[in-house]
Amino acid sequence: MSTVSEYIDINKEQFKHELFDFLRIPSISTDSEYKNEVIDAANFLLDKLNSLDLDRAEVFETEGNPIVYGELITDESKPTVLVYGHYDVQPPDPVDLWDTPPFDPTVRDGDIYARGAADDKGQSYTHVKALEAYQETDTDFPVNIKFIFEGEEEIGSPHLVPFIKEHKDLLECDMVLISDTAMFAEDTPSITYGLRGLAYMEINVKGPNRDLHSGVYGGAVDNPANVLCEIIAQLKDDDGVVQIDGFYDDVIELTEDDRETYAKLPFDKEEYKEKLGLKALKGEKGYNTLERTSARPTLDVNGLWSGYQGEGAKTVLPAKAGAKVSMRLVPDQDPKKIAKLFKEHVKSLAPDTVTVEVNEHHGGHPAITDLSFYGLQAAADAFEAVYDKEPLFTREGGSIPIVADFQKVLGVQSILMGFGLNSDAIHSPNEKFALKDFYRGIHTSAKFFELLPNYS
Repeated sequence: MSTVSEYIDINKEQFKHELFDFLRIPSISTDSEYKNEVIDAANFLLDKLNSLDLDRAEVFETEGNPIVYGELITDESKPTVLVYGHYDVQPPDPVDLWDTPPFDPTVRDGDIYARGAADDKGQSYTHVKALEAYQETDTDFPVNIKFIFEGEEEIGSPHLVPFIKEHKDLLECDMVLISDTAMFAEDTPSITYGLRGLAYMEINVKGPNRDLHSGVYGGAVDNPANVLCEIIAQLKDDDGVVQIDGFYDDVIELTEDDRETYAKLPFDKEEYKEKLGLKALKGEKGYNTLERTSARPTLDVNGLWSGYQGEGAKTVLPAKAGAKVSMRLVPDQDPKKIAKLFKEHVKSLAPDTVTVEVNEHHGGHPAITDLSFYGLQAAADAFEAVYDKEPLFTREGGSIPIVADFQKVLGVQSILMGFGLNSDAIHSPNEKFALKDFYRGIHTSAKFFELLPNYS
């Protein structure tokens, strides 16, 4: 293993240059204008897998973006790890808030600044380089490994689950390894064992057949913007409790052990507020901040639009108003059921003076990994060996819907071995990823593969 570690240390600069080449590709899946660039990113990964001594490496076309696959079977009796990652990225907007161009990777104060640096190009690429370190040092790879990289994670992975179902035999494995989460804090290795699910909705309120003069028509017709605000205001009460009938019916409540585990996490409330530029926090009554952000369901408006928004004044009564609303879900909430309840509830609040449409976008199930799973134990020891610190086990507020799909379709659990930080601004301007954690991620991945057979 020392030879593998030495190879990683010696080749750090080369690994960084390769990652920079990857980050320069604007593989934005949400915008069809970048379709060619998304394909370029898939081909980049295929080229890297082809440079390794794999049994198989290829691109599978889908009705959307391609899926990149590779495998190395060393011994059928050894554990098989399926490494999952995504090569698509969020749009960089608003571009003017970036300190440096989003697709021109820059290192400042030890951090790589670029769209996709932490989500998920930098993190997922660690496992490719870990395998390379074994092969280039003629060190026997300790397990069987399969790679699956998709280009549609940022738009809800519409073609990945059908692919998994169609290729169950190809993807057969003992566990899935994912690096697309965050550590609890800097230099504090963490393994995420729980993820929230998601139900994402859109509300559209329509009133008159055109924008109206607010002086001529104000007071005579209902204002869609006002109606929308009134609907949104009734979705939660003053204690942060969602008012949708049946919303909490399937929620698994936190146990005393769960709450004791949360209480032990090194969380500084004042520092948290300071970093967010806030004077006070607000959330569901009866729960602390960490519980609210990872183990309790939520409902939040993600976007609002209506009426005149240009400079100066324009006295119009808008004909339309809209909002996008996301609900983060916890075990055992079902996104389809919650979407249906949301739609019914919003419709019940709508007056007959306007037309209200509620549409469902993408969603995903929450997921929990058994803390006694041997893969988690190997990952914990790998983290401790590299970071010289015992890792924390945490639940995360974000969603990776494919984790639940892997469990449902392939019958395996996932190990969420994240190397990023919550402060990495992954969907915001100035996304970053610590260079030291890119390197430590490669070391941790290599160590995990070394230790895993000892636990199986």
